[in-house]
Amino acid sequence: MISKSKLLVSLLSVAIFATGCSSNSQKASDSAATDAANAVNEVVTTETTEVAADPRDALVGVDTIFYFDFDQSLLRSEARAALLIHASVIKELNTSVRLEGHADERGSREYNMALGERRANAARDFLVLQGVSAALIETVSFGEERPAVVGSSDSVYSQNRRVEIKY
Repeated sequence: MISKSKLLVSLLSVAIFATGCSSNSQKASDSAATDAANAVNEVVTTETTEVAADPRDALVGVDTIFYFDFDQSLLRSEARAALLIHASVIKELNTSVRLEGHADERGSREYNMALGERRANAARDFLVLQGVSAALIETVSFGEERPAVVGSSDSVYSQNRRVEIKY
């Protein structure tokens, strides 16, 4: 893909060439200059629009809940992919986030609090590896105390083994 600076140089070169080679010198040079100026304005406007876009727009449709396997605190590949996007937005905005770790109801209260903490820390460590300042990340474990879904089935348990990111 051609960079914007190379595109600008190419457009200006075409305008200069068209100006020098024209048989209807003044009319053609004005037209070529106008075309080049319009093209440059379009590139600059596009670049400005991209910079001015709200970084939070990148989060539309990105998961904010990351699920874990039974008795595990390893991030799944889909969680890592979503956390990459979150990391770039957090760095861009220099905003703080809270990672809330959860567990299903199996196991003791103490064990589930520790498991929720390990899960939140796994997400935190991944964000830090992506360049997010650790000072911007708070972790908390709720263990089994705040289930997303109430019940006692594998489907319910899988929805409660999670980390949620909160802005």
